[in-house]
Amino acid sequence: MSRARPRNGGRLAVVGLGPGGVGWRTAAASALLAEATDLVGYSAYLAMVDAQVAGQVRHPSDNREEERRAAQALDLAAEGRSVALVSSGDPGVFAMAAAVMEQLDRPDRPAAWESVEVVVSPGVSAAQAAAALSGAPLGHDFATISLSDNLKPWSVIESRLAAAAAADFVLALYNPASRHRSSQLERALALIGAYRDPATPVVVARDVGRPGETVRVVPLGEVDPAMVDMRTVLIVGSSQTRTVALPGRARLGVYTPRRYPEVSAGA
Repeated sequence: MSRARPRNGGRLAVVGLGPGGVGWRTAAASALLAEATDLVGYSAYLAMVDAQVAGQVRHPSDNREEERRAAQALDLAAEGRSVALVSSGDPGVFAMAAAVMEQLDRPDRPAAWESVEVVVSPGVSAAQAAAALSGAPLGHDFATISLSDNLKPWSVIESRLAAAAAADFVLALYNPASRHRSSQLERALALIGAYRDPATPVVVARDVGRPGETVRVVPLGEVDPAMVDMRTVLIVGSSQTRTVALPGRARLGVYTPRRYPEVSAGA
């Protein structure tokens, strides 16, 4: 995926690493990482990039420094460098691609950024990876919602959860809990439970693609928030989601049929 850089500037590639090991990474993402003069990212995500390229400089930062990290990457690219700004999963799903676009949308953005070529290289998202490891729970319509209220009010999260649950979407829940946010998941599960049978299958996937990976299928009524943290993604089935015995696997598979039951006449 090599691209010619602008004459007076560099390139900023926002790269999705996938959920874990290099086996989940696209060839295009790997090529952009290898071409980069500089890697910018949250230190834990930079550690996922195992290959060391001679002369390549790494710029690690804390997890909550998204705005500064995006601006730093743009500044480096404006110096004529080839920069890879890394995200786990897909950079366009609750990640750094939006942070870069927010910086570019600033009315006071530096003039030097005008020479930078910005590209986004997609990756396998956590929900996609968890779905693949459990079967096909995203086989029909689904909604992806972050439970983090760091950047949006909890009231907005609740209204979206209620609307999506009432519409019978499968729900992929990101950022379900952390050391500082322990009550939101309990509240979310209670809200969803008002619309779903307690036996609804829930995929609880932690550290997907990394050492210690676990994927469990648990009935909605038995999900224990203690088993969930920020490295976990949950997929809550719809009314149609089912479990199935998969040959050669110790655990049940989960899938949502592609065909939805016909609505009765006059309904």
